[in-house]
Amino acid sequence: MALKLPITHKLRQAAESYRTILDALEEWVVVVDHNARIFYLNRPYARFLGVNAEDVKGKKVTDVIENTRMHITIQDGVAERLSIQRIRGSNMIANRFPIMEQGKIIGAVGTVIFHDTYEWKRINSHIKALLAEHEFKNQEASLPNKTSTANYRLADIVGESKAIKSLNQTITQVASGDVTVLLRGESGTGKELYAHAIHQLSERADAPFIKVNCAAIPENLLESELFGYEDGAFTGARKGGKAGKFQLANKGTLFLDEIGDLPLSMQAKLLRVLQDREVEAVGSTHSTPINIRLITATHRPLEAMIKAGNFREDLYYRINVVNVSLPPLRERAEDISKLAEHFLHNLSRRTGRRAPKLTAQAMTAILEYSWPGNIRELENVMEAAFFTTTDRKIALSLLPDFISREMSTEVRPNLPTLAPTIMTGTLKEQLEIAEKNALKQSLILSNGNKTKAAQHLGISKSTFYEKINKHHIK
Repeated sequence: MALKLPITHKLRQAAESYRTILDALEEWVVVVDHNARIFYLNRPYARFLGVNAEDVKGKKVTDVIENTRMHITIQDGVAERLSIQRIRGSNMIANRFPIMEQGKIIGAVGTVIFHDTYEWKRINSHIKALLAEHEFKNQEASLPNKTSTANYRLADIVGESKAIKSLNQTITQVASGDVTVLLRGESGTGKELYAHAIHQLSERADAPFIKVNCAAIPENLLESELFGYEDGAFTGARKGGKAGKFQLANKGTLFLDEIGDLPLSMQAKLLRVLQDREVEAVGSTHSTPINIRLITATHRPLEAMIKAGNFREDLYYRINVVNVSLPPLRERAEDISKLAEHFLHNLSRRTGRRAPKLTAQAMTAILEYSWPGNIRELENVMEAAFFTTTDRKIALSLLPDFISREMSTEVRPNLPTLAPTIMTGTLKEQLEIAEKNALKQSLILSNGNKTKAAQHLGISKSTFYEKINKHHIK
């Protein structure tokens, strides 16, 4: 008569028998015992969580995996299929099944079958409905402030560089007053975001924030758009007339973007409005007082335009009370990796698809590129890479050729070879060598910055330190 094996021994036998298979799966697998303590965690799942599978054995599953319901499966003995679980900022689809032995629950197995909702939303109508409900609740909880049309705050601006910290301090100082601000900077540096932030920080935050792109409105429509018009002012005028941007911004903030593109004829009329603090609609016989705070922005060299006779000097001095210059992206290179991750994370939230990581080569390329289109160009490149990658990595090949062409040729000869042409030894030994070389390469690419090196490899900082200590890398 065979001896009856204890529960834990049976689980151990099963886990050991299928370890190789489970580690090879793309699905993530966790097995817990009857006390909801981790008995087995397969390698892909551990890698995503940034933990060592052996180290978490015996730990409560709730301490290792966020939003898990494995302990509930143990308690209730009820299987859960196609359940939404949010892990590390992504919506994932998980199954959970109790493990039964002679009518008793001896453990549970959980699998994450979809690592994001991108593919899943297209193949399962039931899950689509659940996701729609889930996303609706999230949107309700984070509805924007309806009392203001400014959508961005200073906290929404990504950057930790010295240049951005100094800029943010300046913005905070000038925002509280009603002083007129001129934002200067190349295209794509974020001038509009800072205009929003100034309004949000001001005492006018609850009043309207009205934006006008002076370059986007045809010259013959500018006057009526800015100052409004009366009923019957011209052929085709709306019955009852229309309020202009100045009237709409009353008691709030008016942001004139691309003011350097304003025609000379409109510059004279704008100057009169700013001097008199009153506006006269087209076709009207009287003026209306206005109370606005003015913020303007341009990428054009206004001083040179004044000399060339293309911009009024008196208007320049009226709008240039506080001059704030925004640095181009090439002068705040330390922010590039954070901005890239920010854009990928935003795309992930928008699509439900897990955000891919940049490979070490791709990260090096974007750090060395000069970004003439600044933040807007970086955002466009990240969006293109996000939707063209078929993997969870963004390789250098997915970036535009003009970016890779700017990569420094000096870095490449110094990179350690990941693997010799012919490697010898067991598979484990070869993998150890490859891992060690990858760690060394990432440190070179990041100039010894371990945080950036960990980001290049797509692993947590703690895991990176564990690995360099293991390989005795200094």
